[in-house]
Amino acid sequence: MKIVIDDKIPYIRHAIERITDNAVYISGSDITASDVADADALIVRTRTYCGRELLEGSSVKFIATATIGYDHLDTDYLDAAGITWTNCPGCNSGSVAQYIHSVLLLLNRDFGLPLDGSTTIGIVGCGHVGSKVRAVAERLGMKVLVCDPLLDEPSFVPMDVIERLADVITFHVPLASEGMYATRHLADEKFFSRLCRRPFVINTSRGAVVDNDALAMALNSGRIRQAVIDTWEHEPDISLSLLNNVYIGTPHIAGYSADGKVNASNMSVKAICSFFGLECPPQEVPPSLPEGFIYTGNMLELYNPLDDSNRLKSAPSEFENQRGNYPLRREYVS
Repeated sequence: MKIVIDDKIPYIRHAIERITDNAVYISGSDITASDVADADALIVRTRTYCGRELLEGSSVKFIATATIGYDHLDTDYLDAAGITWTNCPGCNSGSVAQYIHSVLLLLNRDFGLPLDGSTTIGIVGCGHVGSKVRAVAERLGMKVLVCDPLLDEPSFVPMDVIERLADVITFHVPLASEGMYATRHLADEKFFSRLCRRPFVINTSRGAVVDNDALAMALNSGRIRQAVIDTWEHEPDISLSLLNNVYIGTPHIAGYSADGKVNASNMSVKAICSFFGLECPPQEVPPSLPEGFIYTGNMLELYNPLDDSNRLKSAPSEFENQRGNYPLRREYVS
């Protein structure tokens, strides 16, 4: 069985060796139709668009994307072509929650944002990630407002309530360009014009959920106090002026803890084994932190997103390289 795999997916090679001796590792953005023509399965990330142009005429029967999101999969085409696909829901939700937790601690440290009931956080989207972010904010003692019209939860609020009352607004929705609940440019110029409390805006969902031009104008006009952006429009060719103006700008790595990456790799391998009727190899585990690492209980000792931001701002042309060669990060000390 031939499997074509994005070569930036970590913690997967040992498991793959146990199920096939014909694995081909290629940079995700470089995978072509000729590469997959005789493949049985693909394991990809967001940098590989899986649609007719890549797959027509191939022998591919199964695609696993080692990500929560799957807007890079043309699911209508895959379904019509009889190609089974799966994503990894929730795989890196703990990692993104850690990112938001650290960001909130930094907003407290550097901007004096109170992390108590006097500060209201608006969470847009309450799926695998948003629900964990909600738990983080509640543990900190913040007042929490949640907007998610897809979930029938009486305590949730409409978007206009978040626009009026939130001191921090964080987005955790999938990217959808059409339909009643379209999220593309959910935060557009009109959204920013309706904000009442000059909030901090955080986007770790998909780049196009926040209109980056409108965000830049909101920053320049003072409609928002500051921004933290991990996902960008037009990645990796992001706006350098916006990058330089945001408080924290990171290269789409909020979900890149070793724990989240191991989860995604294990889920992808398990899905392939299930589909092809193979015995699933033992689960991989993330590596330990370096010997001598000292953790006193401050999350910023374990992970400080300013480190990632400083690296990107110092070398923005290295966006993809910084994603593909991300340093070891753990969600907790084992």
